[in-house]
Amino acid sequence: MIDQIPQQPKKWYQDSILVKLSVITLLILLLLIPSSWIQGLIDERQESQIKMGNQVSDRWSGSQLVQGPVLILPYKKQLAAGKESLGYIYVLPEDVRIKANLKTELFKQGVFDVTVYNSKVGVQGSFSQPNLVKLGIDPALVMYDKARLLFSISDLKGLKNNPSVKVQGQSYVPEPTSGEVNPFEKSLQVGFTLPATGSIAFSYDLDLKGSNDINFLHIGKTTEVEYTSDWKTPKYNGRYLPDTRDTTASGSSAKWHMLYYNRPFPQQWLNDDSVLNSPKALAEATFGVKLQLPIDEYRKVMRTNKYSTLIILLTFVSLFLTELIRKQRIHLFNYTLIGAAMIVYYILLLSFAEQIGFNYAYLLSSTATIGLISFFTASLLNNKAAAALFAFILTVFYGFIFIIIQLEEYSLLVGGIALFIIVAALMYFSRKINWDSH
Repeated sequence: MIDQIPQQPKKWYQDSILVKLSVITLLILLLLIPSSWIQGLIDERQESQIKMGNQVSDRWSGSQLVQGPVLILPYKKQLAAGKESLGYIYVLPEDVRIKANLKTELFKQGVFDVTVYNSKVGVQGSFSQPNLVKLGIDPALVMYDKARLLFSISDLKGLKNNPSVKVQGQSYVPEPTSGEVNPFEKSLQVGFTLPATGSIAFSYDLDLKGSNDINFLHIGKTTEVEYTSDWKTPKYNGRYLPDTRDTTASGSSAKWHMLYYNRPFPQQWLNDDSVLNSPKALAEATFGVKLQLPIDEYRKVMRTNKYSTLIILLTFVSLFLTELIRKQRIHLFNYTLIGAAMIVYYILLLSFAEQIGFNYAYLLSSTATIGLISFFTASLLNNKAAAALFAFILTVFYGFIFIIIQLEEYSLLVGGIALFIIVAALMYFSRKINWDSH
């Protein structure tokens, strides 16, 4: 008679639900490590996009800040021993009216898109006479024939024409500012003779090109800006939101009307060309429009990756419940392989999104990952119906994340409701499991 080899009794922890659940939880935590690596990869690719954008801006033209104009009037200062030197009166406009129309396009640099534009900017307004009494200056010392009107844009490379500046109806050709008296970092100027009385009207048109955004400086006692563009997803910069704004299928428009009470500049001052260059004052007085891409690919992939832990958790819980309900054990190594496939998914998503856009990349990567995990699950459970159900569950999870990514403003509300429904479903399917049976 052949002796039978006695079977080794199973150790208590081999069939323990709580032990396996604890190990799966540890596995989920370990999968956070490669998930953080992917986040670093997304950051690296986003930095590359910014560098490429800066290269395009350097060659095309950067963000534009339309500044000015300012009136500068020299006068003679009496010094000791009968000597004289020059002083300067700075006067800001009584009113400034700006109209800017932008035509945009996406400039392709490798796999990256940069928003560039061509713009027609019209500027007009008027100056009041400087208040010499308030400044304590004798009118006889003012050099009216040496008056200058200065204006600026932040990147002169983007100026496509030589603008004609009209002062009191007479045309002048501006020249780059030279010398020490320059209230802007870079500026153009025209010289003219200031009339001794009355307001001084001015106007000029700028044909500009730039990239990413266009901004304006609140410099008049009254500043009005009217912006129109074919860009459909504007973001408004600065401390001043537009009074009216509109976005249609053909583009966007906005209007600002501002008074000088909130302006960080005096109406007139003497001998200080740093007033308009103060970083703090510039930040307070600058406003405009950012030509924002509607949730660019990297932001979408980054937001999707932030839900990776949730997706892995829900997938493992669903697989674990399937294992308990069908009473078929799935080895922890198989859990690890499924987790690895779900991590690789984000690398696929990132690489495809750069080439074909986020939506198609999401569809392709999700389909491939769901198909791979479903076929693997079918071979593990030897049950096509259970694998099909698991594929449906994964499709719901990935579809849920896609909807959240698209709904920026309502993502929290939709996500909260969906998570509540998922938890309720898990409670329903787990109610018949006898957790004390092992």
